[in-house]
Amino acid sequence: MSGDKEIAWRIRRGDKDAFESLFRSSYATLVRYAKGIIKDHNEAEETVQELFFRLWQDKEKLNIGSSLNGYLFRAVHNRCLHYIEHLKVVEKYTGSQLNREQEFADTPAEVYQFIELQDRIARVLEKLPERCGRIFCMNRFDGLKYAEIAVQLGISVKTVEADMGKALKEFRQVLSERK
Repeated sequence: MSGDKEIAWRIRRGDKDAFESLFRSSYATLVRYAKGIIKDHNEAEETVQELFFRLWQDKEKLNIGSSLNGYLFRAVHNRCLHYIEHLKVVEKYTGSQLNREQEFADTPAEVYQFIELQDRIARVLEKLPERCGRIFCMNRFDGLKYAEIAVQLGISVKTVEADMGKALKEFRQVLSERK
């Protein structure tokens, strides 16, 4: 058995020493790699720590094709890209909210109504299942078409349509309710 496959095998079997050895030997390098992508040291550390947490939590599923090092770097890379995508969504949402606030903020009553509406929208987004909320944000805040969302998320257009239907139904229900 090759070195990487043996380490992966030992980790799958719950060998804490093998896991700790992998963590100690890879952590600093992976943090530097993540920091090069996301430009934030604390977030880079958080990303690598989360990777190792998930690795241990799902150790029984660990399946290394060739290189354990390659696997770890690819996983960190993907997590960093996901983090950057999340930041873009938050930034767009915040920016769109500020623009709307400036557009509609004529009187104190309108400002209050706008803030109340934002709060209701945020509560609906929190209640939605993660993928459903993400699809809604990608469509409504990022302006992506259903087919583009399906490609990005690796799901069918029908799944996007179904999740958007659920999200819109929830929004209609909550926004039509009186306080």
